[in-house]
Amino acid sequence: MTDAALLLQTPLHAEHESLGGKLVPFAGYAMPIQYSGIVREHTAVRTAAGLFDVSHMGEIRVSGPNAVSFVNQLVTNDLERTKVGQALYTCCCREDGGILDDLILYKVAADEVLIVCNASNHAKIVGHVSTQARGRAGCTVKDETATTALLALQGPRAFAVLSALEPSLGDLGASLASFHFTRAALAGAPVTIARTGYTGEDGVEIFCESAAAVGIWRGLLAAGEGLGLLPVGLGARDTLRLEARLSLYGNELGEDIDPIEAGVGWTVKMDKPAFVGKEALAQRLAAGPSQTTVGFEMVGRGVGRHGYPVLDGAGNVVGVVTSGGPSPTLGKSVGLCRVPPQLAAVGTALGVDCRGKVIEAQVVKTPFYRRPRA
Repeated sequence: MTDAALLLQTPLHAEHESLGGKLVPFAGYAMPIQYSGIVREHTAVRTAAGLFDVSHMGEIRVSGPNAVSFVNQLVTNDLERTKVGQALYTCCCREDGGILDDLILYKVAADEVLIVCNASNHAKIVGHVSTQARGRAGCTVKDETATTALLALQGPRAFAVLSALEPSLGDLGASLASFHFTRAALAGAPVTIARTGYTGEDGVEIFCESAAAVGIWRGLLAAGEGLGLLPVGLGARDTLRLEARLSLYGNELGEDIDPIEAGVGWTVKMDKPAFVGKEALAQRLAAGPSQTTVGFEMVGRGVGRHGYPVLDGAGNVVGVVTSGGPSPTLGKSVGLCRVPPQLAAVGTALGVDCRGKVIEAQVVKTPFYRRPRA
């Protein structure tokens, strides 16, 4: 049996093959890294629209009268303040403050929460949530990953593509607020459409039953053919999220770092009741972080990649690049790195050790790219 035969497949696997997608192993799945080219796909999302298969993500549904209060005890952000029909970005931490995963929570009802986790952490988060729920009355945990497909339609023409496929959704761009979701029908199938994404562009993520995924995928591609829509792989997904300064688990986030040092401290609500990791995070806030995550751009010719050492002006290694690469939109190399707080000011000179050659860089304001206001 080959390694490829061991990989999981999303419901759209045959579609990726038929479109000439270059499939690579990712989080246990065979996933398309690109179709027509990373830069072309990246540009399509920034200027028109892109369609992503993100069905590898994990979906865990928690239901019952105590579902909201239970989930709220597992995360740093405050789900109690979130309204039904609203989504919430948050971290799920260990007792010591290390990040188990970053999640998006969807408050489906007063007694129902959908947790969306990273594919690489699916088993860990299912186990964590299930263990924490053991013996607790009023909440039931169900892993729905295997029966759920998730598509992301992103870009300035995303809502035009949606309405081209389903005219009844023509006003959705005006009526659906950011980080809110609604139920609808698309290509004859029931779906949940959320105004969320991982690209820095406007757009939606579409949840559906696995069996409906192919019809919706084909329908959207056909509807968007005259609008510049392209299928987009993981390669452009990464360059897009980096430009928007969106964190990636395993790079900016991990069990060895807390949300404050990772640059997502805004998700930590210390005024909410007890949650896993609260005491450790309170101590970190009181003491101050020993590291912080900042953006940089390369001044010299070179690309700062994940894991490259970061040096101060005296040539001392003071940190590490967490993410980095060329920015197709900006035409320069950018990245994120962890450094001591005293080196975090915009304009601070740094060096990046690019395989033995130190290249000059400097701290810059993030996000590197912000979409134009409509």
